[in-house]
Amino acid sequence: MTEETPGFDEKPDVPSGATPDDAEPTAAPEEGAAPAGDAATADRTAGLTAQLDQVRTALGERTADLQRLQAEYQNYRRRVERDRIAVKEIAIANLLTELLPVLDDIGRAREHGELVGGFKSVAESLETVAAKMGLQQFGKEGEPFDPTIHEALMHSYAPDVTETTCVAILQPGYRIGERTIRPARVAVAEPQPGAQTVKAESSESAETADDKENGGPDEG
Repeated sequence: MTEETPGFDEKPDVPSGATPDDAEPTAAPEEGAAPAGDAATADRTAGLTAQLDQVRTALGERTADLQRLQAEYQNYRRRVERDRIAVKEIAIANLLTELLPVLDDIGRAREHGELVGGFKSVAESLETVAAKMGLQQFGKEGEPFDPTIHEALMHSYAPDVTETTCVAILQPGYRIGERTIRPARVAVAEPQPGAQTVKAESSESAETADDKENGGPDEG
């Protein structure tokens, strides 16, 4: 029985003339082969890039949807506000239209000197409220006749007018802003037939008389 010497391990046989590093040769990596870790990283990067593109596309679509909804909401608000104003104007116009006969009575009472005492205060308060609501009275004697705001109830001829003119206001007109709720009812007068011709002849005669008084036109 042999005894093993402690502290010494058996070593594999090494051929003479060879170094210890040659005992276990290692395989050299192939040229041009990418490490497995780099390939996995590239795959993950490509996958994340594709997901990022999908997220960006979805975000763009949602942003466009939000902008479209916001524009539709703004248009809806404008329509509601426009309709609200239109309904308010119609309601005010209907109310004031019902008050026009009362205002006509007040006007006639004022013309006849009957607007006195407490009735005068009430009448003036009513006129003030109507004016605050936008009611405006129009129609004056001597203004040119406009068929869009005047209604001719009487017609005559007058030698002292050069165009169709309102010579009497039978009933005043009323408007709210640019909207006429009742035309002014008027009596109109037109130029006397032939008056323009006579006037033109008179002007020519006057010019001829002036030329004669001045010795006629200068001779060359």
